[in-house]
This record gives sequence, structure tokens and C-alpha cells, in this order.
Amino acid sequence: MPLYSYEHIEGKGENCPDVLEVLQNRSEEPLETCPVCGKPCRRKVNFKVASVKSERETLSPKNLARHGFTQYKKSGDGYYEKTAGDGPQVISADSLPR
Repeated sequence: MPLYSYEHIEGKGENCPDVLEVLQNRSEEPLETCPVCGKPCRRKVNFKVASVKSERETLSPKNLARHGFTQYKKSGDGYYEKTAGDGPQVISADSLPR
């Protein structure tokens, strides 16, 4: 559910914040009156744009290593080879502590 910001049109009530934030479904109509003071309000346009990386880019070996993670890919029956980060080149289920 998105968080929408609202501003008062004709001044805010005594107990109202400068910006009112409301969780609403996208299908809900925008508020026309403040739920706190009852004065008219309108939804603010939000120009913040988030940089969205694809899952492929986020989980790339280069990106994982840059953030200090180690990544292994299955290379055979119970064996995994390191593709990013620090650690042994190969691990297996037999080499894990029990």
C-alpha cells in the first residue's frame, strides 16, 4: 500500500502536522478533507524517483563481492564453487561442520 502525502489548502489545524502522510490503496480516492482537523487538503505530487536495480544486477557476483558477500553456485552433486567474495574456492556438504 503506498504512502501518500497531503497538504492543507487553507491553513492547517492546531494539532495537524505540516505534511500529513496517509497509507491508502491505489484504488482509493484522494482525501479532500484532513482526517485530523476536517479542513480541506489535497494530495501532494511526489517527484522522488527511486533507482530500481534489476534482481540480476543486484545479485551479480561483482555487486555481491563489493558489498562483502560471498556467493557460491552449485557445480555438481553436493559441490559448490565460489563465484564472488572471500572464502574457499569449493565447498561441499561433506566439508560442513555437523
